[in-house]
Amino acid sequence: MLAGTMTMPTILVVEDNMLLRAANQHILTRAGYTVLTAGDGEEALHLVRQYRPDLIILDLMLPKLSGELVLLALRKDAATARILVIVLTSLSQRNELKLRQAGASAFLEKDRLLDKPRSLLDTVAQVLNPSACTATM
Repeated sequence: MLAGTMTMPTILVVEDNMLLRAANQHILTRAGYTVLTAGDGEEALHLVRQYRPDLIILDLMLPKLSGELVLLALRKDAATARILVIVLTSLSQRNELKLRQAGASAFLEKDRLLDKPRSLLDTVAQVLNPSACTATM
């Protein structure tokens, strides 16, 4: 690595829908991020403890351990409490306040991913570097 170069953040995509997980992984990898994936909540917690990603994109409806329980487990552990989390859900935005109180950094509806694929990258950029995003607005 050359002096002065920065490594791209590592993102963990936690999604039980294999097609959506692969699509999100593809979008993020093409944007230059290092991407890990998990298909359920237990696998997600294992990967978080092993790799300490910079950001987690977390579906709420997961097998084995729900996304909400994963988020609570992350926030209770001092080693993972500060990891940024974007919650992906099919639920309406009326749940956003509850999710933010549980420790979510941002909230993104799955339907937006289908309608506006760029919204994933925009949300990731905003969460990872909020000052840069507001400075350009």
